[in-house]
Amino acid sequence: MKKFKDYITERALDTQNSVDDGSFTNDLSNPDTIVRINSYLAHLGKMEHLVPEHALNKLKEKLGRLSISFEDVELTGESDTYDLPLTQFGGRFGKDEEGDIDDDGISHKVEGGLKLQLKHEVTSGNTHFLMAQIV
Repeated sequence: MKKFKDYITERALDTQNSVDDGSFTNDLSNPDTIVRINSYLAHLGKMEHLVPEHALNKLKEKLGRLSISFEDVELTGESDTYDLPLTQFGGRFGKDEEGDIDDDGISHKVEGGLKLQLKHEVTSGNTHFLMAQIV
């Protein structure tokens, strides 16, 4: 029988487990952050769904953990592509040294802001793929 200490030693040497080194932030002005988020979104896009709204809700929830949100979209029964403007931290409102502020919380860090490119595909078996990418 394996001892607990042996199990811990084996687990520490197992390279298939991801290790979060704490270097990830939700700073959208950092291109590395966008790459990491897009790689996660690409993984979600490989999953097949029976109800596309469930996939969309899951996408909203996962991006919401990074304080990133996008407007609601009505998915049609057809394959389609959507460009949705992103907001971080609910946007910015108020005043600063330069005057009034009312923006998406991203455009002051990234020129023109960011968008979520959402591609909805319906397969011949009437299942759905939802592929997303931040651009």
